[in-house]
Amino acid sequence: MIVTVAAFKGGVGKSTTALHLATYLQTKADTLLIDGDLNRCSLDWSNRGSLPFKVADEEQGVNLAKLYEHIVIDTPARPSHNELKTLVRGCDLLVIPTVPDAMAMAATLQMVGALKGLRTKYRILLTMIPPHPNKAGEEARVTLESLGLPLFATGIRRLSVFQDAALEGVPVNIVKDRYAKIAWRSYVEVGKEILE
Repeated sequence: MIVTVAAFKGGVGKSTTALHLATYLQTKADTLLIDGDLNRCSLDWSNRGSLPFKVADEEQGVNLAKLYEHIVIDTPARPSHNELKTLVRGCDLLVIPTVPDAMAMAATLQMVGALKGLRTKYRILLTMIPPHPNKAGEEARVTLESLGLPLFATGIRRLSVFQDAALEGVPVNIVKDRYAKIAWRSYVEVGKEILE
């Protein structure tokens, strides 16, 4: 399976999502994460520690892809229309992470508009959902559902343990923190939704 993670806005958890989906998929079969982000966030993350799957840039990824059952592609923020066409042509599912704020939601709706006519399967993932009593996550979900957009049932909470994982260069399920299991469980649920 090829899963591409893309967004029209940076800072929405794109690389974190790609990395944790690759971690989950690796529990099912050999998985390759291709880091196509200009900032090389996933490669940087892997260089700081140890990940349970292979991370490669696009050039290496082309040569390695045939060796893996699952491929997750982390993309640059705001792909052009032609880049978007190329990305969706080669994937089984496009995951669009978005945080529940007005600017990110507007960028997500722009991306959904750009996908019209490209005949691709995509699903939106709400990330960095603030804790209660803040209702931004619930309100974003209601808005997206009212527009009839495909949305993951599971959302990703805003937790500092993700930053700890990035600093240690490991997936969140390796971090010794009381919130690590909660953070990891969310991505496990997203992974299950992908494989259903």
